Amino acid sequence: MDSLERLRTLLGVPPDANGRDGFEEAGHRLGIEMPQAVVEVCMLYGDLLISDFMFIFGPRVMVKKGLWMSEFVRDGHPVIPGLVLPDVGGMLHWGHSIEGDKFFLEDRGNGKWTVSVFRRNWGDWCEFDESIDGWLVGVFGGRTAVEWMPEWPSSHWFEGTR
Repeated sequence: MDSLERLRTLLGVPPDANGRDGFEEAGHRLGIEMPQAVVEVCMLYGDLLISDFMFIFGPRVMVKKGLWMSEFVRDGHPVIPGLVLPDVGGMLHWGHSIEGDKFFLEDRGNGKWTVSVFRRNWGDWCEFDESIDGWLVGVFGGRTAVEWMPEWPSSHWFEGTR
């Protein structure tokens, strides 16, 4: 079972899961070819708040938040260490928590994008050697980021509009 299938098993699938519409345009506006794992995760869980804690962006929100975060970081953030797309070579901002944690993907080359996180309550930067789908499986499966993620319910719910 691949990571995306494990994620579906852990979270369930929202009844109104997105299609692929908008991801090509989002990638164009951010100046990248959208990583396939991002498209796959975000077509299922984009523009939704998961279990009152984690919000994953869909293509429209990803561009809007990316533009805002890019400017915010360019103006000087004391912890986020690099540029954010659409700035050339920047990280892809793909979600956040209700506590203000910011989730990014960093391009490591050869098609490998790994998760990095600004943890607001801890005031630090964490890097993980995992893709978005693998990292989310670890988070919702209780093996990754357990010291700062909530104790997850036995079944998840989704809120949002698409």
